[in-house]
Amino acid sequence: MAGYDMWVEYGLGWDDAIRVVISCIAFYGGVLLLVRVLGQRTLASLSSFDLAAIIALGAVIGRAILGDTPTLFAGLLGLATLLILQAVTGQIRRIRGAARLVNNPAVVLMAGDELLRDNLARTHIIADEVYSTLRHSGVRRSSEVACVILEPTGQISVLKRGELIEPEFLHGVVGADRIPSELRAAE
Repeated sequence: MAGYDMWVEYGLGWDDAIRVVISCIAFYGGVLLLVRVLGQRTLASLSSFDLAAIIALGAVIGRAILGDTPTLFAGLLGLATLLILQAVTGQIRRIRGAARLVNNPAVVLMAGDELLRDNLARTHIIADEVYSTLRHSGVRRSSEVACVILEPTGQISVLKRGELIEPEFLHGVVGADRIPSELRAAE
């Protein structure tokens, strides 16, 4: 009977194992979908409020995946499933056409010295975040800026004036056509 008690405490039945795997897949897909809809800034550069929300979200998702009485094997199975999903997603990102399923495109937030308010709204970024990134990059005047781009990773890149931007650096970037032509190299 002691062996049975130990299996109940640490083990996992087939029906629970299937539930853990399906729950992991559903939550992983749900998080990917939400990040895709809400934009790449959702999980990058977290403020203290964002971090608190992410921790709470993780606790809720973890509890939902593992069920009422989480076991050691349920936790290991959940962890393994999430890592496999992450590896599969990484492989999908390597495929050019399929990458659009999991990656948001890069978006121009500032073209020359002009903030693109429509792209800021679309990406859920406020002007203060752009200005903070500019200061962090050592920019002191908007006239120093060639463009500011929200990357697919959620990070914000600053390209300064001085050298022309080569076309391949702007390939697939939403709003690249709004960067003044005198700042872009000919194709």
